[in-house]
Amino acid sequence: MGVLEELLRDVPLPKMAPVRQKFDATRVEDVAAAVHRAIAEAGVGDRIRPGARVAIGVGSRGIANLPDLVRATVEVIRQRGAEPFIVPAMGSHGGATAEGQRATLEHLGVTEATVGAPVRATMEVVQRGVSAGGLPLYVDAHAAAADGIVVINRIKPHTSFRGRVESGLIKMLVIGLGKQRGAETAHQLGMGHMADHLLDLSAAFVERLPLWFGVGVIENAYDQTARVVAVPAERLHEVEPELLNEARARMPKILVQDPDVLVVDEMGKDISGVGMDPNITGRYPNQLVQPDIHITRVCVLRLTQRSDGNANGIGLADVTTAVLEAQIDRVKGYANCLTSTSLASCRLPMVLPTDRLAVQAAIKTCNREDLSKARVVRIRNTLHLERIWVSESVLPEISGDPRLEVLGPAEPMRFTDAGDLVFD
Repeated sequence: MGVLEELLRDVPLPKMAPVRQKFDATRVEDVAAAVHRAIAEAGVGDRIRPGARVAIGVGSRGIANLPDLVRATVEVIRQRGAEPFIVPAMGSHGGATAEGQRATLEHLGVTEATVGAPVRATMEVVQRGVSAGGLPLYVDAHAAAADGIVVINRIKPHTSFRGRVESGLIKMLVIGLGKQRGAETAHQLGMGHMADHLLDLSAAFVERLPLWFGVGVIENAYDQTARVVAVPAERLHEVEPELLNEARARMPKILVQDPDVLVVDEMGKDISGVGMDPNITGRYPNQLVQPDIHITRVCVLRLTQRSDGNANGIGLADVTTAVLEAQIDRVKGYANCLTSTSLASCRLPMVLPTDRLAVQAAIKTCNREDLSKARVVRIRNTLHLERIWVSESVLPEISGDPRLEVLGPAEPMRFTDAGDLVFD
């Protein structure tokens, strides 16, 4: 037995009970129809001219029904005689290469075959002057040459700053379509200036480029499409803050107050920009946002395949596994951190040889006097929070809470002989 195994051998692993968290389940049943309806209601269809070349910006975030959203937008544009094409609108993601960004879209189900429009990926940008604040405005070369531009994105709270606008359509214009250079420009003074930079640069974008409208999506707490809205370019700065407030109210959360340990089965760029959404974990990469939840130790076990090796955000965990470390493509994560100037997200936490030892290390260091009573919560990832697992010590706390339903008895965590967690 090695030194680590000896140190962790007697750390108790709690029995865990499955629990359902209950949130507002409002959802859109027919996403394609919702896109058609939203564009019609916004009165922007007449902007789509026959023969126009239309760039549709699509990002790298995990968005429910993304291929359906993109395909329906393509259909609306084609029905009016225009020629749409897809451009990756994801800043420096995908390792800051055209091939990587095309691959990221493919991982998310967006290809010419699935959405009915070609994908034109480049990291080349053109400058369209400077903003009122003196910042250079960079735009994807394909988008800049188009007759019209449309962007599709989920609107949600950002993982690193607060402002009138955060993650959404406006951010996609500035950082997504700005590619690596545009993202770098917006980030150059740090996250404390991000909200102002987004408003400043997006105003210049709307003024100088043929942006027609954005298709904004709000999701419910179950990672389902709750609302689809088309927003005319000239109303973005008015409407998006309202949509952000709605999105914030719909976000899921961990309903257990301040656990000692959070075990996260998987993280990834397809889940959050920093792998695990800090709005869920309370682990932000800076001090600009005050968390609603305080967790002593965060342990993450795997990286999603769709993340394609990008483990940006791993630095927000305390403990991880050798399996996850082996999945990391450092170039992809480092490209994000160098662009955002936030290095906390790519630091490597303690790496343990097995899942079992990683969980035990998190419990051992959670600073509870009696480790057998450690308050442990386990989640699949920060997108899917309907079903969680809680330790026996938590059950008395949640008894009688109408938002939480215990689905079965607490049972021992199951590991293989090699120490890998058996995922439910």
